[in-house]
Amino acid sequence: MTSFLIGNLRIGITIGLHQENESLWNNGIKQNAVYLAETLKQCPSVRSVHLVNTTATAITSALPWDQARWPTITFEHAKDNLDVLIELGGQIGPDQTAYLKEHGCRLISYCCGVEYVNVMQSILFDRPMWGHNLFVNQRYDAIWMVPQVVNSSRSYFETLRRRPAQVVPFVWDPVFLNQRSQGFEHHGQYYPQSGPKRLTVMEPNHDIVKFCMYPVFIAEEAYRQRPQDIALLQVTNAERLARENKEFVSVMNQLDIVRQHKAVFLGRHDTPQFLSEMTDVVISHQIENALNYFYFDVCWQGYPLVHNAYMCRDLGYYYGGNNVQEGCRKLLEVLTMHDDSWQDYLTRQRQVLSRYLPGCPQVTAEYERLLTNLLQQPIV
Repeated sequence: MTSFLIGNLRIGITIGLHQENESLWNNGIKQNAVYLAETLKQCPSVRSVHLVNTTATAITSALPWDQARWPTITFEHAKDNLDVLIELGGQIGPDQTAYLKEHGCRLISYCCGVEYVNVMQSILFDRPMWGHNLFVNQRYDAIWMVPQVVNSSRSYFETLRRRPAQVVPFVWDPVFLNQRSQGFEHHGQYYPQSGPKRLTVMEPNHDIVKFCMYPVFIAEEAYRQRPQDIALLQVTNAERLARENKEFVSVMNQLDIVRQHKAVFLGRHDTPQFLSEMTDVVISHQIENALNYFYFDVCWQGYPLVHNAYMCRDLGYYYGGNNVQEGCRKLLEVLTMHDDSWQDYLTRQRQVLSRYLPGCPQVTAEYERLLTNLLQQPIV
């Protein structure tokens, strides 16, 4: 164990690739793996960190990250050269688990999704996740979970995996956001535009955790008071709902902003590009997911974000819970005053976000402590 604590620890973080050129923007899981890798590289006990692909998809130069900076290998290439494997974006099976254990490798389950919510919806609404092939690994040496999933999913993790779960720091890095935004005007950062504002809602609309209805209601309440200040409401990831879901259409047709043709319901869009080219204000709402990369992307680029994520209430313009009227007041504040101090806002957002960055001393120290504790325990 002592040798590990002077920079010899070899760590792998799993990903599950489905395409050789898979986008970083279709969900946050691959970004999470890279940000965690960058964070662990700062720890004094760590010698190397590799991304470990658990699927049959080939690893090629088409991957959207620098493989010199974040080396990516298959499980077969990694399995004999690991001291710790963090299962994050791709699952290993019982035989792979046994092999690692036999060779002295510790296994961590890194939980960054609202798994209990996903399973509830899978069961109740016939959304198959694994069918009859569910494998719950019960040989983890530790369960690490990000803070925003603790309330909804901690007991789900602990009961099925038969281990206590520990809260770990949520980490984020603007590296991909900056890379994607280089070619945009102002490098994709917010810049005041004259005239009425374009409001954007970009919830995934895949489940109740991040759904567009309350943000649309906030826009509606503001539109009733200040229609002259709102050019358009754009709701992405909602085209299917607007075309096929009668209940959604019926609710939306009650709203002035819809009936007066000031709202559009669009498909999926790349976040950095849509912010840069189509957006002045972002409105958001979440249930049980109070830290989110999307919020960080928006605020790092200086866009006013009206949101209810209480774990980062010092970002953007915060309203509490499901209080649409308070959200409306925050949106009206944006429409009235934001552009008077937009540069100060940008500076302040980046100062707040510094606490989540790889290299933040508190984050590095906490992950080093977690690794030290892990290595002091016998392998399960």
